[in-house]
Amino acid sequence: MRTENAHWLWYPGDFERYHALKQNFSRVERGVGWPAFWKSEGFRQRVVFRRSYTLTADAVFTVHAVTGAVGYVQLDGGKHPFGSPVPCPAGTHRVDVHIGCVSCVPSIFIEGDIIRSDGGWLVEDYDADPVPAAYNRYFADPGRDPSDWAYTERVYEPVSVEAVNGGVLWSFETELTAALEVVGDGTPTVYLGESRAEALDPVGCYDRCAPDPVTRRCPRQALRYAFIPDCAVGDYAVRAIHQYVDIPVIAQFESDDAELNRIFAVAAHTFSLCCGAFMLDGIKRDKWIWGGDAYQSLFVNRYLTADAALERRTLIALSPSEPVRTHVNTIVDYSLLWLLSVEAHCDSYGDASFARSMWPSMRGLMALCLSQRDERGFIVGRERDWVFVDWADFDRDGPLCAEQMLLAESLRVMARFAPDSERTAYERARAALLTAIETHYWDEEKGAYIDAFTSGRRNVTRHANIFAILFGIADDDRCRRLVDTVLHNDDVPAITTPYFRFFELEALCRLGYLDEVMAALRSYWGGMLRLGAVTFWEEYDPAKPLEEQYEMYGDPFGKSLCHAWAASPIYLLARYFVGVRPLVPGGAEYEVKPQTRFFRTLDCVFPMGGRRVRVRLRDGALTVEDAGPIHATEQSDLRPASHDEAR
Repeated sequence: MRTENAHWLWYPGDFERYHALKQNFSRVERGVGWPAFWKSEGFRQRVVFRRSYTLTADAVFTVHAVTGAVGYVQLDGGKHPFGSPVPCPAGTHRVDVHIGCVSCVPSIFIEGDIIRSDGGWLVEDYDADPVPAAYNRYFADPGRDPSDWAYTERVYEPVSVEAVNGGVLWSFETELTAALEVVGDGTPTVYLGESRAEALDPVGCYDRCAPDPVTRRCPRQALRYAFIPDCAVGDYAVRAIHQYVDIPVIAQFESDDAELNRIFAVAAHTFSLCCGAFMLDGIKRDKWIWGGDAYQSLFVNRYLTADAALERRTLIALSPSEPVRTHVNTIVDYSLLWLLSVEAHCDSYGDASFARSMWPSMRGLMALCLSQRDERGFIVGRERDWVFVDWADFDRDGPLCAEQMLLAESLRVMARFAPDSERTAYERARAALLTAIETHYWDEEKGAYIDAFTSGRRNVTRHANIFAILFGIADDDRCRRLVDTVLHNDDVPAITTPYFRFFELEALCRLGYLDEVMAALRSYWGGMLRLGAVTFWEEYDPAKPLEEQYEMYGDPFGKSLCHAWAASPIYLLARYFVGVRPLVPGGAEYEVKPQTRFFRTLDCVFPMGGRRVRVRLRDGALTVEDAGPIHATEQSDLRPASHDEAR
């Protein structure tokens, strides 16, 4: 039977939430499992798929169900078991597939010449009106069960084998997410590390494992180094089976500047390692899905893979279910950044329908945020909330200014996507909040926004002032003043995380300080490369020697050495230096305005508007070419049909 255009089907959002549960429960720290510490959004256990057909000839179809499911196929009132051919004579018929599953998402795959699981099915959960069924390009084979995400594999052999500390250390050319294969007698304990120092420290290293006696593989984990104590060279043969989701990289960056080429390449490798079923923060320590990391990843992904489906999966996985009572990842600012993320995704791909599908979660999340305002209209964290913003020494006495600016920007997004009947309320709330921010946080003497006002300290950090620039809260004159009083002021503590360095460098780019940003790319990201980094780190302090760089959170190896938020040079180089910029949502119209004074030669490709844009600079001559479409499987999952199409 034909399976062309057929896919596994499920209720929208359930697939993402199911795999998010698996992802967020995958953390293992020194042999101890650590599920994510926030409210977990579950998936439906019982749904029914429906569709009507008018056949001009007899047909046969077979319904396959996900492993562990129970249910039946109903054709015009008659019931049939899963897995058996169902004959269907010519005429008009109603097909209903009832399915329940406790262990994974209720999903079906229908094989048939005419009746098959393509884009025309509706699904309902007995609680709301039917909606178009969802599906995913990676699950188009009846033998590939959507309860398990099968990875593409690539074998890496070690580049060095070294006898050290009474054991053997294997080193690989780069960091990987891999199942280590260990061939030899017994099942030795293997100590894994992102750094050599970590692998050689059996007490401090995060990940340790033993190979399965049959497959000889350890569980999939982040690694660059592997150490087995109490053995000699030759006792074991070790290789890494890198396991990844094959998301094609569209971007290409080549210039006459070898350092910039290397920065771009390492950033691309870093980001690719952190992307699979979802955009993760990092691949070693927690491997969870975080809202703040995801927000920045959207900008990088726009210029690297333009995989819209990867973004949708991540944002759906982070979306709260109604009624909304907790913040995204328990972090107030991550809830606000999730709202901004919906807009960023819609603008990247011209996909306003995504905001409509997310609107119930958006409305519920904003209602929660607004319920936490104090008498002045400022959002404050509850006892169980985390107000993060960045790893920095803020004055946290009272409501934090940076948080209010995020709320103001989120209210702008809400007003943009709200139904007409709700728009005015969001606009008024934003206007009142901006007035209160000006009254309570702007310090004319310091020429800056302060962290907080209740303590009387009048402390200034960079963060709120950067948001004021990026969100248009400060006008042009004030933005220029903030550069002098804050961004170029050495008395204001420097930012050390690539996370907030991204916001700072984008603010400088927008204000035209490209020389300063280029210097930062070379000193900060180039500095990591000069210390031997093969992926970019969660945090970098140039003042620390290499042996102290791995510490974070009070843990000697707590720092992630492969972190998605450190891949921002991709976005900065593409958007501001090569100058590829969308002019309309989706990028169907765009401009290319490279800063040629930084380059003698360029040969770059970036995705834009579903096309590959090639930018070349040779001998002072600039050419811009359409290098062809991005293939559909490189750009996004197939989308569910509309209600009208499904009917």
